[in-house]
Amino acid sequence: MRRRIAISVAAATLSVTLAGCGVLSATGSSGEASPTKGNDITVGLLLPEKANTRYENFDYPIIKKKVESLTRNQGRVEYANAEADADRQAQQLQKMVDDRVDVILLDAVDAHAIASGVKKAKDAGIPVIAYDRLAEGPIDAYISFDNELVGEVQGRTLLEAIGPDVSVADKIVMMNGSPTDPNAKQFKAGALSELNGKVTIAKSFDTKDWKPENAEANMAQAIAAIGAGDIAAVYSANDGMAGGIIKALKAAGVTKLPPITGQDAELEAVQRILLGEQFMSVYKSYPQEAENAAEMAVAKVQGRDIQFDALARDKVDSPTHKEIPAQLVPVVALTKSNIKDTVVADGIYKVSDICTAKYRAACSAAGLK
Repeated sequence: MRRRIAISVAAATLSVTLAGCGVLSATGSSGEASPTKGNDITVGLLLPEKANTRYENFDYPIIKKKVESLTRNQGRVEYANAEADADRQAQQLQKMVDDRVDVILLDAVDAHAIASGVKKAKDAGIPVIAYDRLAEGPIDAYISFDNELVGEVQGRTLLEAIGPDVSVADKIVMMNGSPTDPNAKQFKAGALSELNGKVTIAKSFDTKDWKPENAEANMAQAIAAIGAGDIAAVYSANDGMAGGIIKALKAAGVTKLPPITGQDAELEAVQRILLGEQFMSVYKSYPQEAENAAEMAVAKVQGRDIQFDALARDKVDSPTHKEIPAQLVPVVALTKSNIKDTVVADGIYKVSDICTAKYRAACSAAGLK
């Protein structure tokens, strides 16, 4: 099954599952290709920021471990985090080119600004795989979650949280992600496809750098303009911003919080969901995304085209390039009712991580033991 997505145009979405299809264990190569490297490889990993805890806690260690396991502990990961600074990431990418890493996994701070760096890597013969965010420039492949589906899930769940009497009289605030992140545009498009015509979007913000403190300031503006009591729900594109939104609402004296969405299943968000402060998050299997990205990187640099093609069965378009091989990983709405079946079952968190003293009563009520 193939699917095309244009980053600049809203597209229909459907979920694609590749894990479990037998493609991850493929070891052959095409008749035209021969392995260019053995197990002694270096994978460059460029991640965008630390405000979202997933990058340091999940993506990097999972990719590092997977690369090592795929290369009999002979391969290594050269890692750098840009901490939301596009110029810093450009310098980090240049260093990896200068260091002659074998392949780069790139999660761009600014998808447009990094394009020239991607071209420099390509000119140096270093493949670049866009990870989690679709960078511009001549990238070789892309792996991420189905981003418009993320927005659809958020929007649909928010409407369910408002209740069966939801109407255009209900005013909501949209707290979208960074305007430099192409994923944020897709989350927003997916959410709007569910929300338009069903509620009134009273205020909408594109939040600089995804920072919780910026979301908090934006939310304070929204409360002043709309009135705290007239906000039926808040669409937050991720969990970090949801935390800032909640701070703003509490500072305004709100005791009964409206439904608030999120994304990333951060530990604090899971705990807020248990307390009823945040209604939902979007759980994305970081182990699946990260492990498959490592598989793609190793297969690419070792010239194992059959395996690489099996891992990238979809096609996406960026503003600069068409028909980019891609893998889109499915997502699920995380609410109080399925914490045990998602983040706990997948080993993201232990019950003991979630159910600290402050949350024990809420955990017991939710059946988390």
